[in-house]
This record gives sequence, C-alpha cells and structure tokens, in this order.
Amino acid sequence: MLDSILSHQALLIGSAFLLGLLIGSFLNVVIYRLPIMMEREYKRDFYSYFDQKPDPSEKKALDETFNLILPHSHCPNCDAEIRPWHNIPVVSYLLLGGKCGFCGTKISKRYPLVELVTGLLTVMVVWQLGFTWQALAGCVFTWALIALTGIDFDKQLLPDQITLPLLWAGLVINIWGVFVPLQDAVIGAVAGYLALWAVYHVFKLVTGKEGMGAGDFKILAAIGAWFGWQMLPLIILLSAAVGAVAGLTWSAIAGRDKNLPIAFGPYLAGAGWIAMLWGEQIVGWYLAYSGLGS
Repeated sequence: MLDSILSHQALLIGSAFLLGLLIGSFLNVVIYRLPIMMEREYKRDFYSYFDQKPDPSEKKALDETFNLILPHSHCPNCDAEIRPWHNIPVVSYLLLGGKCGFCGTKISKRYPLVELVTGLLTVMVVWQLGFTWQALAGCVFTWALIALTGIDFDKQLLPDQITLPLLWAGLVINIWGVFVPLQDAVIGAVAGYLALWAVYHVFKLVTGKEGMGAGDFKILAAIGAWFGWQMLPLIILLSAAVGAVAGLTWSAIAGRDKNLPIAFGPYLAGAGWIAMLWGEQIVGWYLAYSGLGS
C-alpha cells in the first residue's frame, strides 16, 4: 500500500488531505477545550493553595472529568451526544446544513473551516516537501500552529502546553539536521526568545504598557528552533507587516477600539509557516534583488 501511495502523486495528495481533515477535527477540540482545561486547573490550584472551597456549581464543574477525550462531543444546546456519522469532517456539516442533527441549532462555520484549512495546508506541506521526514515534521509543525492560532484568536493566549513541546521538538529533530544544523537551531531558539523579550521590555519602559505576552516570545523561540536563526529576520518582518495591515484594516472596517489588544501569535505562526516552505527562496530573491548576494 505504501509503495502504491508513493507511486501515485494524486493518491499521496488525497491521503494527505484526508489526514489533514481528521487532524483538523481534533484541532477543533484542542482549540475549544485546552483553555477551559487550563482555567479549571488554575482554579483548582488557587482553591487548594488558599485553602478555600468553591461554590457548589463551580465545584461540580471542577470535579467532573474534562479533557481532550472526555466528555464526548455533544451539542451545547440540547446536550445530545454527537454521533460518529454527525462528526465526519466537513461532510457532516454540509449534509446537516450547518445545524445540530437533533435540535437544529446552528453550528459555527469555524469547525469545518479549521478542518478544511488543516487539510489544505497539510497538502501544501506534502506537495512542497515530498514524502520525506521533513514533510512529516512539517505537518506536525503546521498542526501545532493551527491550534495556537485558534486559541490566540479566541483567548489571546499561547499555551505552554503547545509552545514548549514545539520548541523542544524543533531542537530534537534538528539533532539529525532535518531542517537546519543543531547549532543554528539552538541559536535560533535563544535569539527568537530574546528578540521579542527585548522588544517587550523596551516598549514597556517607554510607554509603561505591555505590548505583548510571553507566549509570543516562546512561539518565536520555537520557530527559531525549527528553522534556525537565519530565518528570524524574515519571520519578524513578515509577521509585523501582516499584523499591522490586518490590525489597521480591522479597525477601519469593524471600528475596533485601537486600545484593545490584538493577538500577534497568528501572524508569527503564519510567517513561520511561510518561512518553512519558501523562506530560502524569499531570502535568496531579496539578496539577489538588493545586490547583497553578489
């Protein structure tokens, strides 16, 4: 079967797309549940440390099993458990008309969108990198970035439960030089963290305000660990440019309060993903265009 997949490009791409759809369905669970799990863990630690007791309704929520597996997915309106045939990525959403199969409550379009985007990005990674260890690692990197992007958009939070394993994974795979030599990966992790850490403290010193969260430092450190310090200038420039344009556009169209914080993690994630697939070409083009590479 493996030989058949490798010998048929269309079958390889189709398999990558189906895998991406399935992973995207799981990422929807991560995006929704992980912040809740973190909040409940924080509350348990708080009540335990200060020797306090939560009120009965909150205690019930804190005592119940809630993780990425349990309880099984259910409709938030009628509480009916989602049947397996109601949970086929994208297809079930279309067949059900974007509604719960039991009570008819509308389902957010974000669920099929995350599944579809994950499928398409997985295909792009496999198409660009081929059937290689790089592609496998690149898919894992992509899936982690999608989860971080969704959570940051929702909660303006980049959980250590994802950013730190992503950083360590980058260092581990580059022991074998999957993307860059280990030395470049280590320097990239350190430089990535310190770059935004320095920006944060300078901004706070000048304005007295916090311009970003520590999660941004960690995600850039993780990207540096994956692709080396050489990609960091490109990633910072791309993320800053896209973030500025998106922020100004959002403010102009939606009338967003300029004082409200904007999640920067998604722009770092997007820039890191672009650097993974086309970073060397972009840097090479820039050097050739500017004459620095001659």
